[in-house]
Amino acid sequence: MRVVVFGYMTWGHRTLEAILEAGHEVPLVVTHPDSGDPYETIFNDSVAELASKHDIPVLVRTRADDPEVAGRIRAAEPDAMVVANWRTRLTPEVFSLPRLGTLNVHDALLPAYAGFAPLNWALINDEPEVGVTAHMMDADFDAGDIVLQWATPVAESDTVVELFERTLAMFGPIAVEGLALLATGRTDWTPQDRSRATYFHRRSDVDNRIDWSWPARDIANLVRAQVDPYPNAYCLHEGERLCILEARATERPYGGTPGRIFIRDGDGGVVVVAGADARRGRNPGLSIRRVRTADGRELTGAEYFTRMGGYLT
Repeated sequence: MRVVVFGYMTWGHRTLEAILEAGHEVPLVVTHPDSGDPYETIFNDSVAELASKHDIPVLVRTRADDPEVAGRIRAAEPDAMVVANWRTRLTPEVFSLPRLGTLNVHDALLPAYAGFAPLNWALINDEPEVGVTAHMMDADFDAGDIVLQWATPVAESDTVVELFERTLAMFGPIAVEGLALLATGRTDWTPQDRSRATYFHRRSDVDNRIDWSWPARDIANLVRAQVDPYPNAYCLHEGERLCILEARATERPYGGTPGRIFIRDGDGGVVVVAGADARRGRNPGLSIRRVRTADGRELTGAEYFTRMGGYLT
């Protein structure tokens, strides 16, 4: 089939690579310009470079709503389009151009976690599984009928990096399989249950700041959702930024005021009181295992907190 690809960063790169390896003809690629956003410089294999390597014409756009984009797609005469990690809205005038429609690949189990940073948000929210959805694009963001959906369980030891690697490996294969289904002429795809839909915004620095009124389990999930190379979860200690690199909820409860640096915990950990109702003494604390200071030093919790008392804010 002739397939126009809209893609960006490593997700788009892997998707384009798989489509080419499957033998499809790609007459046009559309991608975004390079960005300074911290979340858009992490896994940033270039779609434009891969396209150029295969002598595929490339359009670079922040948004794809100008007449040239629609004109170039018409001239390419695609059977279908595939979208992978395109960051701005595509209008019906664009996504309806191919005769078989446009397939969007999104790293979430839609209808939940539409929008941005779905793996980070899902891990923070303690979801038991994550995955990838290939769906037909319609006028609502990440809301079209589902063609394929693949899932992977979230283990207690998983960080966002493990989830990224497992879901990224699905992007190319699910796009290729989705195209094969489109080629059959089928249109009886599964509508999304919009009553279950959730939509999340882009993550920014403030979203990584620890709120000690959260339960310890939720804070530990935030920490593992923001491990390197992502911007880390952090708090303030004595006015200085402190990144929390590894933490876990304790098995026993610790009472008091949220954020209180309480007691040493086994080999290298220090417990901080957590939870909005921590005063009742029924909540687990957060055992901080590893930190990074503002000057870049990495220490265990016990190495950094040389005395107990005081607060993290």
